[in-house]
Amino acid sequence: MAWAPIHDFPYTPVPYRPERISADEALRTAASMREKMQTRRTVRAFSSDSVPEQVIIDAIAIAATAPSGAHQQPWTFVVVTDPEVRARIREAAEEEERISYDGRLGDEWLSALRPLGTDEHKPHLTDAPYLIVVFEQRYFLDGDKQHKHYYVDESVGIAVGMLLTALHLSGLAALTHTPSPMRFLSEVLNRPRNEKAFAVIPVGYPAEDAVVPDLVRKDLDQVMVRV
Repeated sequence: MAWAPIHDFPYTPVPYRPERISADEALRTAASMREKMQTRRTVRAFSSDSVPEQVIIDAIAIAATAPSGAHQQPWTFVVVTDPEVRARIREAAEEEERISYDGRLGDEWLSALRPLGTDEHKPHLTDAPYLIVVFEQRYFLDGDKQHKHYYVDESVGIAVGMLLTALHLSGLAALTHTPSPMRFLSEVLNRPRNEKAFAVIPVGYPAEDAVVPDLVRKDLDQVMVRV
């Protein structure tokens, strides 16, 4: 049964009474999560070791609890494990990246990427045991009718952030890969016309020899303002 657009039916209010934890427990939980998330890094070298599929499913379920404009939940998470399909995705992505690194990105963007050591080669797309391809639903299809979705980019961006957090707290590494353009993903994965690719996220354990750039995050006082 197709999901109906939000304006087609009213919601019945229900009580919301989540368990309220103590201040001490809240402080412990926040501090623990902050410490764990400080170790999150983008990984480009993945082990082929298998990952329990339920971990991926649970992480996506967590992402799907994200707030969304008018509660329209405009996202689709496509889990790709088929080696042939992943090979096709890698081939198409590397072709787009080759064009980008040959000049389409522009000098300023290429200069910003240079310290990270990235290039057109994307082995993570076939090395990682899972690819999660996130699509944003630009509108809802009801037969031949289109119903607009609202705040799609913001909603899907929040969901992806929650997905990355859930994966990291589950002990997995991930990479947000956004080749541009990404139309090939809709073709390879046979997605409907109302969906537009948002990101490709390889997921797995880091390779034994994985390395990451020695980066420094901004201090809290550089990103937080009290008013």
